[in-house]
Amino acid sequence: MLGLAGGACANPSKEQLASWLKQFPQADANGDGVLTVEEAKAYRDRVQGRAQRGAARSFKVHPGWEKDKFPEHAVCYQSPEKIREIYAKGLGSGRNPVTSFPKPKDGGLRIVGTGHSFMAPGYKTLPIICEAAGFQQPLHLHTGGGMTGSARFKWEQENGIFQFEGKPKPKLLASIANAEWEAMMWGPYFQDRPEYYLCWMEFCLKHNPGMRFYLSDAWPQIEHLEMIPDSKKGFVAETVASLGKLKNEMYGEIVTTLNRKYPGKVHVIPTSDAMVLASQYFERGELPGVEGLHRSLGGKKRSLWRDKLGHLGPGFEWLEGYVFYASLYRQSPELIKKRIEMGDFPGAKLDRAFRRIAWQAVTGHPLSGVRDENGDGVAD
Repeated sequence: MLGLAGGACANPSKEQLASWLKQFPQADANGDGVLTVEEAKAYRDRVQGRAQRGAARSFKVHPGWEKDKFPEHAVCYQSPEKIREIYAKGLGSGRNPVTSFPKPKDGGLRIVGTGHSFMAPGYKTLPIICEAAGFQQPLHLHTGGGMTGSARFKWEQENGIFQFEGKPKPKLLASIANAEWEAMMWGPYFQDRPEYYLCWMEFCLKHNPGMRFYLSDAWPQIEHLEMIPDSKKGFVAETVASLGKLKNEMYGEIVTTLNRKYPGKVHVIPTSDAMVLASQYFERGELPGVEGLHRSLGGKKRSLWRDKLGHLGPGFEWLEGYVFYASLYRQSPELIKKRIEMGDFPGAKLDRAFRRIAWQAVTGHPLSGVRDENGDGVAD
């Protein structure tokens, strides 16, 4: 009974209650074999209390986001020279406030990005994957843990507005305004709105009109379940797939809204679909070496997820990196001939499965902008 926003499902039917009872027999407080609405609500409240530990899912947003403009002193309204000067003051002498790269001759995209711990695995492995593909990945990031890595938080921090009034840190803005870039990437966060991304887009396009934008949709988490099971029972590929559909609806709506204003500029990086597919591969026995779906429920270290916050299990940083690669460079990681050194795990067979899943997820998502009708591994 916990929805994506943590709210209750109103007036569940007898059939729904019966279904919940099968998955969560511990919710039947009096043990009479019938789950009542009151028992279901009490159980939901109990597990919701446990789920609230960790990343904040409900929080207040500064009312300034409701206005037509940001405060006049916001860094985004300053000249490129002024923005550079502002960031230079914060860095101290001897450090260049602008990160820049020469235009790649090897096909690489110059990318800026924000994000949190759900983006970190892919940000770590993407440059290694690109190197194996034969080119370097120019990457300039401003990240943080949880909410502090969200697009909204970083915009406020970089501009010195709202919760960061008078304390600007334009790490990305200084470089975007004073150097050339081809793309920007973001990680999603709870309570996201289109305007949290639109501000970044408008600033980027003002200084680099050709830029494109990529929003990862993360992946299903245990807290997204209507009820949180106490064992691996009930957390199956079918459940993961249903949660994945909710993810597609949430971020599909945001991306569609952004594309209405800037047609074709924004794409989804379908990490959610990739993990949904991985859960299905696992149930079919097609993820060599992977032992479980969720470590918190099944106790297996080599699982798709390693904790209730939803962080990836060991080895899956490569799957996320491949999804990033396939989305950005519009070709299958399966075409990369060079083997990437990963140690004993994931291993060559699992690595091949990851590459296949990544391309399947990217070409199958309607908002990725990538199609491969002829199956040659290169976007049509």
